[in-house]
Amino acid sequence: MYSQISPHRAAHVDLPGRYGTIAALRAPAVDDALRATALLVPGYTGSKEDFAPMVDPIADAGFEVVAIDLPGQQDSAGPDDEALYRPGPLGSVVAELIEKITAEGRRVLLLGHSYGGLVARAAVFAGAPIVGLTLMSSGPAELPVGERRSVLEVGEHVLAEKGVEGTQQLNELRSSQNPAWVALPQELKDFYRERFLRSPAAALLGMGNGLRHEPDQVAKLARVLRTSGVPALVVCGDADDAWSPAAQRDMAERLDADFAVLPGVMHSPNTEAPHELIATLLPTWRAWLAP
Repeated sequence: MYSQISPHRAAHVDLPGRYGTIAALRAPAVDDALRATALLVPGYTGSKEDFAPMVDPIADAGFEVVAIDLPGQQDSAGPDDEALYRPGPLGSVVAELIEKITAEGRRVLLLGHSYGGLVARAAVFAGAPIVGLTLMSSGPAELPVGERRSVLEVGEHVLAEKGVEGTQQLNELRSSQNPAWVALPQELKDFYRERFLRSPAAALLGMGNGLRHEPDQVAKLARVLRTSGVPALVVCGDADDAWSPAAQRDMAERLDADFAVLPGVMHSPNTEAPHELIATLLPTWRAWLAP
């Protein structure tokens, strides 16, 4: 089983950020001839640990790995203003980090998962100097009507009334009805619980609002990518229950991006099928870096 507690060789580091430090897992490339860094951005309620199963294989393939906590996630400091957790402001923070990494003489391949994909898109709008963009299990705009959006809407009211701890108690009650959750190792359940409880209410509300109100900016992204000559890849599972695979395929076509779908995978290829995901990513990334 792969999960956020899967072992890896990355070191926990603190990188400079707008609101203090940005917590990250950083692993050097085994062979650094490419001078390339894979910057991995997590989604809503996520963290750098979401990419734990991917760290060593990517580093073994010759890419430095930097997986981050966005501001307000896990170990990264964040502001008190909900509006600063929307994709635009967070994208500016990520763009600043990318500029610092490229100043070290590195080429950055940016990957955003779910809400992190919306943030990665905003980083491109903010002028992030990247050599490739991967949108993973992320859509063209706000979450469509469905269970995930309904949970967000209910959660907003619970957060306002009972705070982060009360919301976590509701999460645990709901999860206890799911046999798959019940079967998880206690260590992993504890990790999920502690991670959520470390999330400021402003971050949960701000990112939740971003997921419910982000406009379709695919045409704008297509123009920016085309003008800058930056290639893109859209990848998802064929059972994604957030944005449908059809919606993500359409986004890829509008971006003139490569598209890959992973069979039997839902919304988190990074933990559900990391090796199949990496087998898709690496040839694409190498092609982007080829002279």
